[in-house]
Amino acid sequence: MKARSFLFQFAFAALSVSTTGAVHAQTVKIGLVTSTSGAGALLGEHMVKAAKLYMSKHDGSLPPNVKVELIVRDDGGPSPDKAKQLAQELIVSERVNFLTGFVWSPNAAAVAPLSTEAKIPTVLMNAGASANITLSPYFTRFSFGTSTAPYYLGAWAGKRYKTVYIAVADYGPGFDSESAFESGFKKNGPGKIVGRVHMPVTTTDFVPYLQHVKDTRPDALFVFVPTGRIGANLVKSFKDLGLDQAGIKLIGTGDISADEELPSMGKAALGIITVHHYSDAGDRPATKAFNASWAKAYGNDSIPSFAAIQAWDAMDAIYKAIIVQGGKVDPDKTMKILRNYKSDSSPRGPISIDPQTRDIRQNEYVREVKMVDGKLANVEIGIAGKQVLDPWVEANRK
Repeated sequence: MKARSFLFQFAFAALSVSTTGAVHAQTVKIGLVTSTSGAGALLGEHMVKAAKLYMSKHDGSLPPNVKVELIVRDDGGPSPDKAKQLAQELIVSERVNFLTGFVWSPNAAAVAPLSTEAKIPTVLMNAGASANITLSPYFTRFSFGTSTAPYYLGAWAGKRYKTVYIAVADYGPGFDSESAFESGFKKNGPGKIVGRVHMPVTTTDFVPYLQHVKDTRPDALFVFVPTGRIGANLVKSFKDLGLDQAGIKLIGTGDISADEELPSMGKAALGIITVHHYSDAGDRPATKAFNASWAKAYGNDSIPSFAAIQAWDAMDAIYKAIIVQGGKVDPDKTMKILRNYKSDSSPRGPISIDPQTRDIRQNEYVREVKMVDGKLANVEIGIAGKQVLDPWVEANRK
């Protein structure tokens, strides 16, 4: 172990020496570690597609003789050891100037010590565990914190429903969502939580859990499950059991009605209320422009996920850091630029990075699934929180 540690330290020392001369190099390297296979593969694929789309449209804005090279590595899903290995190779062998990507929070957490030791600005495109942003001073996040949408949905629901049942996936983000929703709900109304259940992350049979909800008859059911087919299965079970006919409103984070999953859900999805930081149906010029570019590049049948938007914004911040420095990127100067990043032209609306926490501020939209021009869409019907920071991050400022 000591020998390995010494070799790694030696490699970092060599990198540090070479970096002094390399800051004048005209090729800026971005290492993108994500999941293009295994769990989370769709989100990972969308990160890569969005990054490449951004580059194709903005390479002309780079300083003269400066080029950007994107180096993609697949971590295969939630695998902290693999992600750490890939990041180490990118830092030591490829000598990247930036790290980015990371679908999974544990993978990003495993890379944090490397980012700190090598002073590599690391731009998180997903990795939403609230505490992740505190793990390295070289982390900045362009996605979300897992506490944000549930808290503001809870605050919205507290003013509208007297009784709510909570059903969440039985793992960290599920527990975070449960706690955040309950906190927002209780602070904003006299309502009661009348039941709760933790469901296995891999379950495909939601009937036993939803039957008890139906018997309890709350005004609303708050749900958090991972994005993808799991949410679609839950929505189908909700409809099949007749919970909607029993007068129970299905509410949750954007994961249960992800834009890219709506076509497979059918009319069962109609009426679902979610809070999320983005909707493909957003009535903003930047949203429409992004959708048009995505369709032209990847086909009309390809619907960009929220991960694509997060990757687009992350690349915009990276390019800004490169452009401001004339291509001669310095880690600490880069972090100063990233900490003060603002944009009014993101597809999700205005965003900024909080300088102290390095985490994102953004709108949390209330969305309802409706039929628009013959297609299901998450229509934004209000804003639950304007330019808000993750509540956990806010409470744990240092």
